[in-house]
Amino acid sequence: MKKIVFALAAALLCLTVQAQQYFPFPPTHPRPPRVPEYVVFAGDTVYLNTPDRYERMDRELIAFTHSHTVSTLMLKRSKRIFSVVVPIMKANGLPEDLKYLMAIESVLDPKAVSSAKASGLWQFMEATAKDYGLEITPEVDERFNIYKETVAACRMLKSARKKYGDWMTAAASYNFGSGNVNKRLTAQHQSFAMNVTLPEETSRYMFRLLAAKMFFEDPRAFGYDIGENEMYPPLEVRNIITVNSTVEDLVEFAEKHGTTFYRLREANPWLRDTKLTVKPGKSYEIIIPD
Repeated sequence: MKKIVFALAAALLCLTVQAQQYFPFPPTHPRPPRVPEYVVFAGDTVYLNTPDRYERMDRELIAFTHSHTVSTLMLKRSKRIFSVVVPIMKANGLPEDLKYLMAIESVLDPKAVSSAKASGLWQFMEATAKDYGLEITPEVDERFNIYKETVAACRMLKSARKKYGDWMTAAASYNFGSGNVNKRLTAQHQSFAMNVTLPEETSRYMFRLLAAKMFFEDPRAFGYDIGENEMYPPLEVRNIITVNSTVEDLVEFAEKHGTTFYRLREANPWLRDTKLTVKPGKSYEIIIPD
């Protein structure tokens, strides 16, 4: 009996070794990075050396480490998205670190739509988007126009920073709404959002933002090693066409310009129909992908 058991064990070991040659088992995932004493975010120093802030930050570092699908996709998309968004942010006076807010909002998916119908990289709700001049119709939704939604986000965040004086409270207001944050600050006699009792999503939001900065700056510390050749490349643009009259058929428009409707939509996710109505005095810029 013992001989049979030993034979089976040896055979299983042999099969395991052979299987690893073709389907290598993943290594034990590393421990999350240690919580630092502080993080400098967009020029603001945020201290994490109190027990509650330590634990709240630790939770988000653990989440980034072990949320494998989300974390991997963010890293792979970052080269494509940041190459477009960061220059727009700089041109509009927004610190580069705020790009991480976009990452935790949409996982850097330009076509993202939340369960609450917030849309785009910056996850604007319809009413807020319209307040900041973004057009939303059955044919056009500029929450998916990377340039225009980023300019709107810059305006919104700069206004919040001016109002509150720090980026963490500005970020909390982006998530929870300025009016709601104002009420909590006033009711609890505080001026800094991290010192206020907020809904869990908003309370975590600020620490997720700090964790995202650490994650993108040193993904290996979280156990991720994505090579440059594994990153999704930036969109190659062949031409940008200014359209100032109605396009009745965007499928034919795409073919006329040497591409397909699918690729045209991928490059211009703000196009929501197969036609584009252009009112007098209005114009749109359509990217023709290479």
